[in-house]
Amino acid sequence: MPAPIEDYALLSDCRTAALVSAAGSIDWLCLPRYDSPSVFGALLGDDAHGSWSLRPTDPSATSERRYDGDTFILVTRWTTESGVAEVHDFLAYDDHRHDLVRRVIGVRGDVEFESALRLRFDYARALPWVRQIGSPVQPALLAIAGPDALVARGPLHTADGQAHIARWPVGADEAVDSTLTWAPSYREVPDPVDVEGAWERTREWWTDWAGSLSHVGPHHTLVIRSLLVLRALTHRDTGGIVAAATTSLPEQVGGARNWDYRYVWLRDAALTIQAYAAHGLLAAAAQWREWLLRAIAGDPGDIQIMYGVAGERDLPERELSSLPGYDGAAPVRVGNGAVSQWQADVIGEVMVALDAARRAGLAESQFSWALQLQLLAQAAATVDEPDQGIWEIRGEPRMFTHSRVMMWAAFDRGVRAADELGLEGDVELWRGLRDRLRDEIDARGVGADGFFVQHPDTTEVDAALLQLPLVGFCAADDPRMLRTVERIERTLMPDGFVRRYRTASGVDGLAGDENPFVACSFWLVQQYAGSGRHADAAGLMATTCAAANDLGLLSEEYDPVSRHQLGNTPQALSHLALVGAADALAV
Repeated sequence: MPAPIEDYALLSDCRTAALVSAAGSIDWLCLPRYDSPSVFGALLGDDAHGSWSLRPTDPSATSERRYDGDTFILVTRWTTESGVAEVHDFLAYDDHRHDLVRRVIGVRGDVEFESALRLRFDYARALPWVRQIGSPVQPALLAIAGPDALVARGPLHTADGQAHIARWPVGADEAVDSTLTWAPSYREVPDPVDVEGAWERTREWWTDWAGSLSHVGPHHTLVIRSLLVLRALTHRDTGGIVAAATTSLPEQVGGARNWDYRYVWLRDAALTIQAYAAHGLLAAAAQWREWLLRAIAGDPGDIQIMYGVAGERDLPERELSSLPGYDGAAPVRVGNGAVSQWQADVIGEVMVALDAARRAGLAESQFSWALQLQLLAQAAATVDEPDQGIWEIRGEPRMFTHSRVMMWAAFDRGVRAADELGLEGDVELWRGLRDRLRDEIDARGVGADGFFVQHPDTTEVDAALLQLPLVGFCAADDPRMLRTVERIERTLMPDGFVRRYRTASGVDGLAGDENPFVACSFWLVQQYAGSGRHADAAGLMATTCAAANDLGLLSEEYDPVSRHQLGNTPQALSHLALVGAADALAV
């Protein structure tokens, strides 16, 4: 059985990510990209589905962990009856290689370690052929299955059933390195990695990137870590920003709401760009804009709400029988059926993000305004179509109020760009559609009791309505917003955290329930701050930040009763919402 979700630490080389449990087991790793098939899949099953455990043989050993400064080099200090030692884990930052490094360093006394390596390729559907290729001085294992090869170097691992085991002692000031290197199986076996050089290069890169961040205000440490997480989920070659590092971690224990988040949602990526722009990271914003230009090139009518890491369009959803699911939560899914949905809010989020980046100092490129003209053309062509909305419902499409507001925001940003910067386009069309949408929302998006509703055919509210002031549709202290907040507090906050909507309403067309969505609580912090409820904002911020694990990582959802994280992790939307909430408190 895998560890609790909050027990996992993230490693990243900005191409892929690994999850390491507090017990020293790497239970999730996909190579060579975030969305590649797993080579360690125990997170969605058990050790038989792939893992790499590295810990002292002393069963009474205890551990504590931290990141090495503003990096994703994980330092786990183990204390045993015989001594103290540390394990330094990282994915090496390198332009040409894919190396996972686990360095054991003795601190005091002597500590015996055991490494248990279980390699399972292709989501545990392929047991690789493994053979020794090293020498007695430099032991190495070569594992091959289909297109993938992994080379394990370090202490001698010998076969034990379907695992490979090694044991060795480490004394004070001694260092023992273990590495795992991925390469295509049809290439030559890669040379050993220079561990010392890789450590220095990786530490320097993360430290330099963090040093470029600008932030002054409360919750500084969590804000910096959140921005680092967003960078860790941004592919450094393509610029694509994945929504999370994992697939199929359940929104409810034992439930079926299990989705693959290892892709680029235009919405989540656009919101990440707003966070980047607000904190001086214009180069990252520019890289994503170039990714966007490539991804949606062609007919604006073909725009999707999500893409692969490099802009791939074909992401069919399918179920895997090879992985039983996290703590039995099935099915395990790869791909995502939402790729074929129409979510009308997406164009608005992208236009708002590009407007924010422009105002932060990102100049228009040769093609960037042409890209926005295409987005506005698609918004105009679909302005009267119902959609599946921000929460990707699998029920009947609706005229969701949040989606209508985000379409309003798209046309509003187009009008602003023309009026304030002289950029050319069909301004009168945009102005007319913007004004028509406002009239419609004012008339149909507000219920008889004076609060914004999820859609015109219901009296339910939706946490996405908390974004209305954030895009300038209304003020945070607008009476309709204040009444909406009252309704959210009454119906969506039974335990102090904000749920997305009432699943019992049946709007999403799915069975089962879910837990509070972390980002929604941070949105309410922003709303509280904007409407003058500063004590409530600070209190909810503290409560929601406490849902982060000891390393400052947040998943998609949180169960306040069991105090466990749920859903895919780490979740970009949770972290960027934390940044926005902290910024609101700093005003």
